[in-house]
Amino acid sequence: MAGRVLDEVFTAGAEGIRLAGDWTLRGLDECLPTLRRALATVPPDARWSLRAVRRMDSFGALLLWQAWGGRWPAALEADDAQRAIIGRIENASARALPEPPRASALDAVALLGKGLFAFAGHLSGFVALLGRLVLDLGHLLHHPRDWPLLEISANLHKVGVKAMPVSALVGFLIGVVLSYLSALQLRTFGADAFIVNILGMGIIRELGPVLVSVLVAGRSGSAMTAQLGVMRVTEEIDALAAMGVSRSLRLVLPKVVALSLAMPLLVLWTSAIALFGGWVSAWVELGIGLQFFLRALPDAVPVANLYIGLAKGAVFGFLIALVACHFGLRVKPDTESLSANTTASVVAAITVVILVDAVFAIATRSIGLPL
Repeated sequence: MAGRVLDEVFTAGAEGIRLAGDWTLRGLDECLPTLRRALATVPPDARWSLRAVRRMDSFGALLLWQAWGGRWPAALEADDAQRAIIGRIENASARALPEPPRASALDAVALLGKGLFAFAGHLSGFVALLGRLVLDLGHLLHHPRDWPLLEISANLHKVGVKAMPVSALVGFLIGVVLSYLSALQLRTFGADAFIVNILGMGIIRELGPVLVSVLVAGRSGSAMTAQLGVMRVTEEIDALAAMGVSRSLRLVLPKVVALSLAMPLLVLWTSAIALFGGWVSAWVELGIGLQFFLRALPDAVPVANLYIGLAKGAVFGFLIALVACHFGLRVKPDTESLSANTTASVVAAITVVILVDAVFAIATRSIGLPL
């Protein structure tokens, strides 16, 4: 089949090369490999006749131009339309590609400046949003009936109650893993009882708040950013502004208040489940009973660590919600901006949580340590 089609479009004889039929992408599809091989065997000084070619597109012209070695043959029979198509291929081939710009030290400085300006823009927008919330709280203190209680309740359910199953599962597994790895080391030195200290201090003071914050940033923070971003794309935020409704009072404040209230409770819930998972692993590996675990926990972990963990949860929740709303309000009315800002929101929230946790660790380094 391919040979028969090739004979219809390409003929080599004593008088030269005679082309016929449709020299288009569709017309040459069935015989293209054999046609390329046939064109490669044509001598450079051959005569070419395109009189019998019915149709020619850019693909057929490019195929011929490559067979000619990028120059016109000495003997060519073709009409003006065919010469025009091949001429466009010649012009496109002769057009030199622009050289990529060379990197220099100034480019690095410009890139650094661009990043600093972008960071300054985000920081100023973040501070402006925080100031807007302070003004809204001042307004609500003078007008208590304007509190968006329904919005706060709905957000509290979404970010708090619905996050309990996944946070409990992850907390339980983290407690099991931490207890198992600690038990392997403590059993070597005969210090089985100190597993209570490791689990209590690690989970209640550090691991619980940070773990919940990462989960909430990925789950609730991204949802907040996506919700505000979709409202920006569908121009719902502009509609609220046209009706005189404050977007910060109705959209941002309920999310910030709800997550600030829900995070300490989620931290308490997740820490308790993680401690239970740690006890299960300690009971299996070291034979530590539940009564001993509960009796030793208050002595190993002073109650100040619980307050530090709850305070971290409230601060982390406030910052995660504020970062999510900041990026959500910066979404432009296109889907690419929505996805980019949602990703940036999660990354920025987790980064802020880790930085603030480091500040907490330095500020409370002498508080809550066992005697």
